Order: sequence, then C-alpha cells, then structure tokens
Amino acid sequence: MNCLTLKKSDCKNCYKCIRHCPVKAIRFSGNQAHIIGNECILCGQCFVVCPQDAKQIVNEVEKVKVLLQSGDPVVVSIAPSFIANYDGAGIDSMRTALKKLGFYDAEETAVGATIVKNEYERMLKDEDRDVIISSCCHSINLLIQKYYPVALQYLADVMSPMQAHCQDIKRRIPNAKTVFVGPCVAKKDEAEHYGDIVDAVLTFEELSQWLKEENIEIETIQDNNNNSRARFFPTTGGILKTMNEVEGYTYVAIDGVENCIQVLRDIEKDKIHKCFIEMSACVGSCVGGPVIEKYHHTSNIKDYIEVANYAGKKDFEVSQPDSVELKKLFTYIDKKNAQPSEIEISNILRQMGKFKPSQELNCGSCGYNTCREKAIAIIQGKAEISMCLPYLKDKAESFSDTIVNNSPNGLIVLNEQLEVQQINDSARKIMNIRSASDVLGDQVIRILDPTVFMTVMSTGRNVRDERVYLAEYKRYIEQTVVHDKDSHLLITIMRDVTDEEKEREKKEDISRQTVEVADKVVEKQMRIVQEIASLLGETAAETKIALAKLKESITNE
Repeated sequence: MNCLTLKKSDCKNCYKCIRHCPVKAIRFSGNQAHIIGNECILCGQCFVVCPQDAKQIVNEVEKVKVLLQSGDPVVVSIAPSFIANYDGAGIDSMRTALKKLGFYDAEETAVGATIVKNEYERMLKDEDRDVIISSCCHSINLLIQKYYPVALQYLADVMSPMQAHCQDIKRRIPNAKTVFVGPCVAKKDEAEHYGDIVDAVLTFEELSQWLKEENIEIETIQDNNNNSRARFFPTTGGILKTMNEVEGYTYVAIDGVENCIQVLRDIEKDKIHKCFIEMSACVGSCVGGPVIEKYHHTSNIKDYIEVANYAGKKDFEVSQPDSVELKKLFTYIDKKNAQPSEIEISNILRQMGKFKPSQELNCGSCGYNTCREKAIAIIQGKAEISMCLPYLKDKAESFSDTIVNNSPNGLIVLNEQLEVQQINDSARKIMNIRSASDVLGDQVIRILDPTVFMTVMSTGRNVRDERVYLAEYKRYIEQTVVHDKDSHLLITIMRDVTDEEKEREKKEDISRQTVEVADKVVEKQMRIVQEIASLLGETAAETKIALAKLKESITNE
C-alpha cells in the first residue's frame, strides 16, 4: 500500500484530508498528516482535496519504460473512462499515440468488462446467491475487506475488468506485458497485490505528462468500431446497463463511499436480500475518478454524455474463460486497532474540555464526525488533542483572559469605529466603571478623550508611554496606544501613575520649601556677616587712630 504517499514539507496541517477521508485513515503527528496504510482504501479523496498538493501518487512511468526496453510486446489496457479525460479521442487515436511511445498495441479495458459482466450474469442465473456486490472497484473491495467483513460473503469473487482484460491479452499474445491506464490510484495496489496479471499501472495524468514530454498529440480519429455497451462501465449504473436481468433480483447502483457504507450497514443488519448491487467508491463512478485530470474533471453529467455517445448497444465478441480462471479470493484484512474503553474515551474527552454531552459540539473542524470519534483516534495514536478548534479557541481565550484580567495595567480594546470591545478590571478601577457591560459596545468618548485614538489611526504612528492627566477621574496615567491593522483594533495600555505623580509633587514641594529655607538662612547669615564686618571696621579704625596718636606722642618725646 505504497502507491499513495505524502510530501511532508508541503503539509500545512489544515485537516482537509481527514475531513474528506471516508474511513479516517490519516494520522496526524508532529503537525504532519500520515496515511495509515492498513486502514486506507485508496479512494484518492485526500489526493483530490489537498490544497497544497501534499499527497502524491507513486509514478510508474520509468517502470513502464523498462518494460518497453525488454523486447517483449507491451500492450496497454486503457480504461473506458479515457473518453471523459481526452476530449474527442477514441480508441484508434489513443492506440496511434501509444504506439508512438513504443507500445505494441492498445485495447479497451471494456473488453475485460464484457468478460466480467458475462460472469456476473452466470452467477445470478446458475448459483443460488442472495446478494451479490460487484467487485470491479478495488476501493470498495478494500472497504469491505477492512471494515465490513460480514459482507465479504456477498462480494463477487470475480476479477476486475482490468485483470480479466490483461489476463485475456496474455492468453492471446505470447510473452506480452500489460500496462493498465486509468483514473484510479487503487488500481496500482490491485495490480501489485494480485500477482503478475498486470505488470504496471499508469494514471491518465502520468500518461498525459509522458506524451507531452515526447511532443506527441492525441489526434481525433473517427473510430469504425462503435458497438460495445461495456463502455458504460465507468459510469454510475454502467454495469447494470450492460447486464441482462435475471428474474427475482433487484438491481441497484450505488456511488460514493458514504452511500456504499450505508448499504453495507444494512447488509450487516440483514435488511437486504435477492439483490445485485453495483458499488463505486467515486461519485459518478470511474469518470469521477481521483486521477481524471483536473481540467477535464468538470461535470459527471457531461462525462456521462460523452461515454454514452461513444458506447454502443452490443457486446464485444470475447472468448469467455472458464469461471475458475476468473476467480478472485477476498479475505479479511485486520486493521489491528483495539477499541478503547469508555473510561479511556471519557478521560480524553475531559482533556479536550468536554465534561458533559452538551460540550461535545461535533463540529467536524478536526476532520472527525464526532468528538467521541476524535477521542478514539487520539487513543489510537491517529490524532492530537490540539486538533480540536473549539478546544484551542477556549484555551486561547482562557489564557488571554487570565493575562488581561490579572494585569495590573488597564487594558482597553477598541474597534476602528472607536467602540469599546474589551475592558479589564484595572481599567475599570482607574475610571470608576462599575461593570464592563456598562461600556462594551459604546463609543470610547463616553469614558475617554478620543483624540489620541483618532491621531494614531490617521498618522499610523503609535503612542508609547505618554503621561496624561485624566481630570474627570483625577488620575495620572502613562498610556500606550497601538493600532493593530491586521485585526483592525486599537489597543490601549494604561498604567496608573497617580501615586507616583503625587509622590513626585510632594518631593518637589519639599525641595522647594528646602530651597526657600536655605535662601532665608543664607540671607540672614550674610546680613549678620555684614553687620559684624561693619562693627569690626569701626573698631579697627578707632584702634588705628589711637595707635597713631600713641606713636606720635612717643615720637615727640
């Protein structure tokens, strides 16, 4: 089961593949999707829906080129859905193009479809069977083998048209190698699993790319052979359209895996009897196959009309082999997934934040239909708790709310219409707002001057740590206003600095008073010094006069 793989580097963890996988055969680990081989039914839906083209089908072109170099005749069995994929082409034009690539010949798989149809008719006529399910679609066969083993007894033990045709080719052409070309990824697995009947399988995309590389165009050539109703096989109800009904049986065509699953459940419950059921995994059957090239894959109705216009009302003339040669054994394939207990499921649900049934939203965002299915997948190692979108949303909101509500800073979030979207407790305390509901949804002008917000939006320049005084609240704040253009929100962070401002003013007042006292002391000291100096000056003058008179007196004597 290696024909469908994943390019890990391209996976973006979007879960789209698991949402569209009908059997949830995809495991997520390390933010990457991984295809679970023993659970996959190769319907190819993950390949079709992946937006990153992270899923890829193993290319067998090189293997076919080796076959061509072997010297043996290599014959192509081309699925009848080629009519829907290659506009205006018929088997003759396809044969011409394929021979240019080196193939010995090309035939329609519808030849094998005629052989299979004949065997279905024989089983209904000659064998006492209650319910028969067609075995043409390998994906449906895998679905029954892996998920609905009770219905295995009803699965027609007959080769697919691809195998029947390739077996017929090898019987007619000695040493022939066979290559099937079609719209189905599952055929690669079928060819590999069931021996050497089919030597290689190419998809329409692989063939088209090869033809393009060799500059070979498929020309429109008028076919002369237009007589096979087996060409209806790739359409819903196409098998039934080719069959001659046997009295006593109801003939039903079901397409799409989900619809087939509903029928298989009814079969398990013993609700269906005496019925031939044509089952196709793809909606519209093979013309809606996963590897019908995307630019051709437009409308199942259009494709059906093209097939109908190409088909005829007769059967191919075939050499019908013995029934034993067409036998195909289908056995149960064990997926080896143990069913977890209710306690284990409940524990995981609680980890996902689901404590009661009302919390199990079953939204499907993770890719699983219900929260219980997701919990089981987690236990089986196929999923991670983080894949739950409501869980992540609640966790993120809870984490965000914890930070916002416990922040010592005031936080206000506005939209670009300046309407309050969120306000925390610290902001309400700053502005004496009783309850957040009193202002949520209202214009910010009710509580704050909107000038700064309008300026930030118009200039594109954020405000950082601007100190302002809210006169109406008698508060000083240091505010930061940021415009988040991606989320179209204005985020305001306010730090209450009222106490700091009052302390600063108090210190300034003390400093001012100290300076005034110091000035007065200095002034007084200077006045005292001046008075002392004046007194000292007078005393010195008197002393000078006295000493001068004393000196004069002594000199005279």
